[in-house]
Amino acid sequence: MWEDFKKFALKGNVLDLAVAVIIGTAFGKIITSLVEDIIMPAVGIMLGGFSVEDWAYTFNGAELRYGVFTQSVIDFFIIAFSIFLVIRLFTRMKRKNDVPAEEEPEVLDKKEQLLVEIRDLLSKEKTGL
Repeated sequence: MWEDFKKFALKGNVLDLAVAVIIGTAFGKIITSLVEDIIMPAVGIMLGGFSVEDWAYTFNGAELRYGVFTQSVIDFFIIAFSIFLVIRLFTRMKRKNDVPAEEEPEVLDKKEQLLVEIRDLLSKEKTGL
């Protein structure tokens, strides 16, 4: 059982996934900080100190803070859009690097060329063309 686990854990895919999760977590913290510490305060300044986090409804002493939920939804869309832009940038950079080289036409020697011709002739005989 231990050997099977070692084979599984040390496969390239599992290690790649682990690295991706760690980097994704760190990237998520950066984007969250960007949204919470830079973008949303700038939006608040442009709107004259307006903040949706302050929205609340009080009923019989219970406070329903729907502004915090609204702010979380706004943060989600900003974070999702930021990640979309980063992935799009990386995809474009990868496409530029992955330009396929032109394939050289296959050169057949005389024997191979003769075999191709025989194959084509036999195929024509079978189909009756």
